[in-house]
Amino acid sequence: MTRTVQHRSAEEIGRTAAGPRLLPPLGETRSVPLPDVVSSTLPSGLRVLAVHRPGVPMAEVRLRVPFAAPGDKADPVHTARAELLSSTLLTGTRRRDRIAIDDELAAVGADLAVAVDPERLQVGGSGLADGLPAVLEVLADVVTGATYPDAEVARERERLVERITVARSQPRTIAREALQRKRFGDHPLALEMPAGPDVAAVQAEEVRALHAQALVPGGSLLLIVGDIDPDQAVAQVEQALSGWTADHPVRELAPPPPLQPGDVELVHRPGAVQSQLRLSAQAVPRDDERYGALQLANLVLGGFFSSRLVENLREDKGYTYHANSGVQFVPGGAVLGVETDTATDVTAPALLETRYELGRLTVVPPTADEVDAARRYAIGSLLISLDSQGGLASTLCALDAVGLDIEWLRERPARLEAVTYDQVAEAALEFFAPSRFTGVVVGDAEVIGTRLRALGGVS
Repeated sequence: MTRTVQHRSAEEIGRTAAGPRLLPPLGETRSVPLPDVVSSTLPSGLRVLAVHRPGVPMAEVRLRVPFAAPGDKADPVHTARAELLSSTLLTGTRRRDRIAIDDELAAVGADLAVAVDPERLQVGGSGLADGLPAVLEVLADVVTGATYPDAEVARERERLVERITVARSQPRTIAREALQRKRFGDHPLALEMPAGPDVAAVQAEEVRALHAQALVPGGSLLLIVGDIDPDQAVAQVEQALSGWTADHPVRELAPPPPLQPGDVELVHRPGAVQSQLRLSAQAVPRDDERYGALQLANLVLGGFFSSRLVENLREDKGYTYHANSGVQFVPGGAVLGVETDTATDVTAPALLETRYELGRLTVVPPTADEVDAARRYAIGSLLISLDSQGGLASTLCALDAVGLDIEWLRERPARLEAVTYDQVAEAALEFFAPSRFTGVVVGDAEVIGTRLRALGGVS
């Protein structure tokens, strides 16, 4: 006998004879147990943090070296040399060439990558936990004996110039650079990417000199998270990196001046079919008592998909595919950022609606439902980010850079739960008033300029 299966639609499943089926109440947020951290400072000044985090037989490694330019102004030559150094650090030492480095890391299932920005140079990667001594040996060889072979530097220099040329043609890169200049003026933070000609002029001996001067242990951090014995890992680091010494500490990046409100700057990009809107204002760092309320207010504005900006600019108006806001941390503080990309013909309306949402958040505080949704998202996303070894390693490394430790992280969910609706309203009023913002709009000024200037506050 053939049996007929009656399929119900989603709407039918979600309703009962008495009306819509009610969702069950949310349960209590489950905490993620955070391990203890073993800390040690070597005679060289290198700080070592080791964390036992089992689950998979791997270990995450993060070496963070403050790597600021000399002085308190942006230095194009330093930026070019630092970028080329990060691209060639793993290309050879006195004992190993590029292939030998790759082979030894691959033999223990490991990899290392290097990145640099105006604030720091970081070497990071992961590998099998029982292969940690081999990874540390390669890392020690690199930081003490990288040779930057002329041929490798020449090859990477050419590739880097090509990548910069391509990146500088992208609208989002143009907008980012314009915003950083607007935010930070001639402070080193404003120069995140070197110019192609500056990179092309860098010679291998200049990279070697920068390594000797700036890649030093005093003030640097080595963090290891994984299926390890922390005390044993610290001992392994001390044995492997005992030869990494210097007679001077790292160079720390000085805090930038406070961000000043002002007109939005219109940056002309001829023939652009899209415009990039970037607004910014001064915020507060993680250790400020107002930060929790600021974070929740920002989430309501544009920090996740159910935010007011997304509801307005994307769902209601159809001006953009994405709109978001967030906090960027800088030495000594933080800045707010609001951004969206939109079609040229609706650039002015999009800026108008963005300002409207900033003003509405200020004078029409987030509702209890909005705050509760933002709170659940903030706590949930935090716990998810800490659930992996890599996520925990990256978070601890970022926190350590501003003087915070795992105890701050351990207490974070409870602090978010304790933020009141009134505190969120106060943060919205204090930080999100449109008059506090400045920024840039990148687009075809001949098409969008007249309407933007009619809004006022655009120069």
